[in-house]
Amino acid sequence: MNAPLNLAELRPGFSEPVGDSQSVFRALLTATAQPGTRVEVGKALFPPVGLNQAAAAVLLTLADQDTLVWLEPGLRDSAIESWLRFHTSCPLTDQAEEAAFAVVSHAGLAAQILSGFNQGDAKYPDLATTMIVMVPDLAAGPTVVLEGPGLETIAEIAPQGLPDFFWSERADLVAHFQFGIDVMLCAEATLISIPRTTRIQTKGE
Repeated sequence: MNAPLNLAELRPGFSEPVGDSQSVFRALLTATAQPGTRVEVGKALFPPVGLNQAAAAVLLTLADQDTLVWLEPGLRDSAIESWLRFHTSCPLTDQAEEAAFAVVSHAGLAAQILSGFNQGDAKYPDLATTMIVMVPDLAAGPTVVLEGPGLETIAEIAPQGLPDFFWSERADLVAHFQFGIDVMLCAEATLISIPRTTRIQTKGE
């Protein structure tokens, strides 16, 4: 994944990199501390086709030369690669288990894809992959219930476009405390963070 940079069609990143990344980082802290809370990030961004504003803002803020990023096959060899490499200097990887961040569209999710990512280990649980999942909407799909740290009682979310197996596979991965993957659901310029410590039930369970 070392294609030459295509600078001719390169889109801009943050207009004020330091201030904008600090603002997004604060929003991500809020979203992660309070799972299910929707925060707006990257509204002023115009990322390459295939990458929505929230996902772009997360990567501009958290990805750097020391973080391996995995892109779903449908997003590779595109303007997204050049944009990420230019603005974040992040290396890209084809090996899911190596990734610090994984970027996937709801349409690109496939059965067993989650299990291919780093689940962390007893010594370094924080090495678990953060999966950035782009969805059409955060309030137009089936309702799921969130419980766990950061929630006084429960929270309900309704992301659209996730396949039926997504939540059950995630439940299997986070069954052992501290292990699993962290998920950020991104729709346009809004996101919800779901840490691996959050328990989820689908309606009807």
